[in-house]
Amino acid sequence: MASTFWQTLRADLYRYRGQSNLRALVSAYLHEPGFRYTYYLRKVAFYSKRRRSFGFFAYIYNRVLLRHYRFKYGFDISPACSIGPGLFIGHFGGVVVSPYAVLGSDINIAQGVTIGATSRGPRAGAPTLEDRVWVGANAIIVGSVTVGHDALIAPGAYVNFDVPSMAVVLGNPGKVVSNSGSVGYVNRTLGRTAIVKPVNPQGAVGGGCEGNHEI
Repeated sequence: MASTFWQTLRADLYRYRGQSNLRALVSAYLHEPGFRYTYYLRKVAFYSKRRRSFGFFAYIYNRVLLRHYRFKYGFDISPACSIGPGLFIGHFGGVVVSPYAVLGSDINIAQGVTIGATSRGPRAGAPTLEDRVWVGANAIIVGSVTVGHDALIAPGAYVNFDVPSMAVVLGNPGKVVSNSGSVGYVNRTLGRTAIVKPVNPQGAVGGGCEGNHEI
């Protein structure tokens, strides 16, 4: 279990620095609010399963720090939320994720994002985001919907429907506008195979952006 914790944290770190050594860990902890919050989020989730043994005091200590950074940075992400390795939070402020949501590996979340649950209607429940989903600033994903792998939710989009893999969703209400997906926007993925962007009918490959791009 401890090795799994460090492997997950290493994948998170790699998203920010492109390295996973001690120097990168210290640098990201000191300079990246998203990584610092994720660091304590992972530790609380790890020690919550060990509260009845040696991990009780470590759980309390890390829970206090997580709460501190929750209010300092405006991240409302519960350690009960299922989040795969390689989480990247580009900017701090106003990020809300339901504890019932499921996030896959190598997810990008920008500022102002809400990934929330609804308690009634045909979409009652919380979202599931598959691997390598990029969520832009102030986007809202709500209800029991699935966002397929390598999808891109544009800034300001409102999503309350299932999104196909490799789709780009734009607008409020959201609409699928292309199938170019998140390729080029989700980078520095540790030990996972990148998706190659398909060639369009004219034979040109769609452009991307270097790094973990945020708008």
